[in-house]
Amino acid sequence: MAKLTRIAPELPVSNLSSALDHYQRKLGFRIAMQMPSGDYAIVERDDIAIHMFQGGSRSHSPVGIHIFTPDLDALHEEFKVSGAFVSQGIERKPWGNRDFRVHDEFGNELKFTEPLTEGT
Repeated sequence: MAKLTRIAPELPVSNLSSALDHYQRKLGFRIAMQMPSGDYAIVERDDIAIHMFQGGSRSHSPVGIHIFTPDLDALHEEFKVSGAFVSQGIERKPWGNRDFRVHDEFGNELKFTEPLTEGT
């Protein structure tokens, strides 16, 4: 069977410039690529790439993505300090994982999860 190696979700935004500023200042991403037309860009942090497109006149529903990190507590603190909109603090779920959620200004949700380990 063919191997899958990476995912790069596309998030709709109504203002790409504002989104890029938000993802850099509040979430620690860097701009990896931006189209000269100003309607598409990619931000990256570590091994995570998020593609963003400016929706224009088309209507788009917000998107939710799930990102795993072994440093959940440190990341949560980093986002609180930077002023990111943490919509759910760290919680342990019934299946064992711990996670928290962040929303961007366009309603997109990023859920950060600490992988379940032996003994937890």
